Amino acid sequence: MAGRLIAGGTLVTADGVVDDGWLLVEDGYISALGTGERPRADETVDATGQWVVPGFVDIHCHGGGGEPFMTTDPARARVAAHTHALRGTTTMLASLVSRPVPELADQISALRELVDDGILAGVHLEGPFLSAARCGAHDPAILRAPDRDSVETLLRAGRGAVRMVTLAPELEHSVDAVRRLVDGGSIAAIGHTDATEAQVMPAVDAGATVATHLFNGMRPLHHREPGPIGALLGDERITVELICDLVHLSPTIVRLAAKHAGLGRTVLVTDAIAAAGAGDGAYDIGGLEVEVRDGVPTLADGGALAGSSLTMDTAFRNLVHGCGLSVSEAVAATSTRPAALLGLAETTGKLAKGLAADLVLLDSGLQVGAVMRRGAWVG
Repeated sequence: MAGRLIAGGTLVTADGVVDDGWLLVEDGYISALGTGERPRADETVDATGQWVVPGFVDIHCHGGGGEPFMTTDPARARVAAHTHALRGTTTMLASLVSRPVPELADQISALRELVDDGILAGVHLEGPFLSAARCGAHDPAILRAPDRDSVETLLRAGRGAVRMVTLAPELEHSVDAVRRLVDGGSIAAIGHTDATEAQVMPAVDAGATVATHLFNGMRPLHHREPGPIGALLGDERITVELICDLVHLSPTIVRLAAKHAGLGRTVLVTDAIAAAGAGDGAYDIGGLEVEVRDGVPTLADGGALAGSSLTMDTAFRNLVHGCGLSVSEAVAATSTRPAALLGLAETTGKLAKGLAADLVLLDSGLQVGAVMRRGAWVG
């Protein structure tokens, strides 16, 4: 039997953790995995002392390597995607921030090239259908209600590439917009909202299934008015995004939210801007000036957090070392659950026979040693 054999590591598989395991890759897929006697292969990679985990799946990322996804130049977007692939993200959505609808439509059209090439799994629109009261690093002058014409224009530009749209449920037309998105095969997410619990629930009942970076860009939790945080964290239909850079959220909050939501509802995201993998300096996000100091992006005007410089390998380490969750729980939050959310459970997100050979080798400190995407090493 030919192929590439990865052997001797600790595999976090769909069926549990396997010590001194092996995994055979053929034609871009996992053809077999197990323990004990190893099959013959053209190449054997010694993974002794390393974790072998599924490739990371990031459903909320704005850029990396000095380049944004908010562009009409596919070459720039490819740099951003490759930057995250080097750090273990083998499947990702490109997130766009609030801009005028025609401008967003042009950016979506440009990103379709990367979707068609399999580099991106789709596009996530974080805006412009957001609350001005919780706009964060979005230009409030651009924000608008999700009227039918605007939603249709953006979906047409994507031709199926728009996989997720974040909106504030208290805005006019929001419930109708959720129904239209879901009927069209997109994920409706709730975020950047000042809604009360009563305003959130009609959108959830209409089909919204994701909380965009829970806690951030939301009315705070209050013991007499749970708001979006209480409503979304408490509803079993909702998958919650958590930015695990230990800046947006304290370790205690990450741990509490992840433990409450459980393996089936917790997803780590980077919310990374172009600064990820590029270092401190001045950046632009959606026309707003951003300063990155010590890895933390903030708006030059006002100092609000403006995304992150996070990559998924760091988020993975933070969840384990900083928040006290297990490696298996981290795999669920960075691979298995987000892949399932995107409808890719039978394609990626797990180490299992027949799935794509998307995987990451991590050393004992959970640092990336190597990344494989579709059976080829990323370099």
